Parts: sequence; C-alpha cells; structure tokens
Amino acid sequence: MDAVEHGQSFTVTRDGHRIAELIPLRQRRRFVPRQEFAAMSRNAPAVDLEAFRADQDAALDHEAGGAYE
Repeated sequence: MDAVEHGQSFTVTRDGHRIAELIPLRQRRRFVPRQEFAAMSRNAPAVDLEAFRADQDAALDHEAGGAYE
C-alpha cells in the first residue's frame, strides 16, 4: 500500500490471469494556476455570444415563478 500511495501501480493475477489493477487514486486539484488556464484558453474556440444567449433563452422556462414561490 505504501508503494501505491507513492504512485506505483500493480496488476493483480489469479492463476496467471490478470483480474484487476491496483492504482493510486488521482488527487483532484483545487485550482488551476493562472498561467495554465491562460495556456488552455488560447486554443479554445471563440464563443458566439448571440448564439449562447439564444440557447439560454430557449432552455429557460419563462413561465416559472420566483425561486421561493
């Protein structure tokens, strides 16, 4: 378990047949550094704001009341 905790993976076998893998859990990051976000954003497609708003309006239930009704 110490080895798995430190990033090592293992294949579990029974009678020579692979039956499972023991791998470390991925740690989720709580934030993305600004430089990394900027680098990812450079390749993102442009957003058509009018089409985005139209999609939101189409999905919105205009008949719904307030949040506390």
